[in-house]
Amino acid sequence: MAHTAMSGNGTTAGDDPLQTAVWRLRSRACWADAAALLQPVTAQAALQRTALLVERCLYTEQGWAEAEDALRTAEALAHSDDERGAAACERGHLAYAATIHGVRDRADEARAALGRAAALIAPGAEGRALLDFRRGLLAENLAHSPQSARAAYRRAHAGATAQSDPLLLSCTWRHLAGLALRDGELAEARHGFAESLRIREELGFLVGTAPALASLAEAEVEPEATRLREEARRLHRLLGGVPTWLSRQLTPPAASA
Repeated sequence: MAHTAMSGNGTTAGDDPLQTAVWRLRSRACWADAAALLQPVTAQAALQRTALLVERCLYTEQGWAEAEDALRTAEALAHSDDERGAAACERGHLAYAATIHGVRDRADEARAALGRAAALIAPGAEGRALLDFRRGLLAENLAHSPQSARAAYRRAHAGATAQSDPLLLSCTWRHLAGLALRDGELAEARHGFAESLRIREELGFLVGTAPALASLAEAEVEPEATRLREEARRLHRLLGGVPTWLSRQLTPPAASA
């Protein structure tokens, strides 16, 4: 969920004013408004617009047709290997989102697209860390291979560190922590979730903060766990119930009869 942007990504002073406006809307779950600011006349703008609309699908389970249209435009405008690789990476991510949300099983398409992206984006190139992260998502959630997922997340983590991509780092911290939690490594999980939350709060990435709070709650003890979940619920309501999938995690258990 970290994407190449023009003249900065809008999260720091000195970035392009357009990118700053896009970031502010994106971070508040206004992906369609953010995408409307971008004219898809170049491959880079079309790719960024696609990334926003695919992210909306992942967080809201809506907007699939708009994302597909934007993706086809980006694919048509892509000419270099990096651009074609980035477009393939977005196609893989959209197919992954459709699969995990039960819209349609596109797992084979996701694997093929990310494999195509891996052939086009050189190791160490911009975009490779994001690709590694997304391959980790497929390994964890579609192939159910935590070992392969961990290796991919670690590559993505190293790449995000080298490229100074804090938003992607927040994602790799969170997913590595999730695997640690599954293995019963509570201290490691708590550290990773806390780092993810810290970065998202510093960036002002509001739509990603409630999931980070809820994840940290899973690794904390009471009463801190309850406090974190209540804060996640408050923020989740503030953003209109986005991300949609977090509602199930934050729903209190039914009282015993």
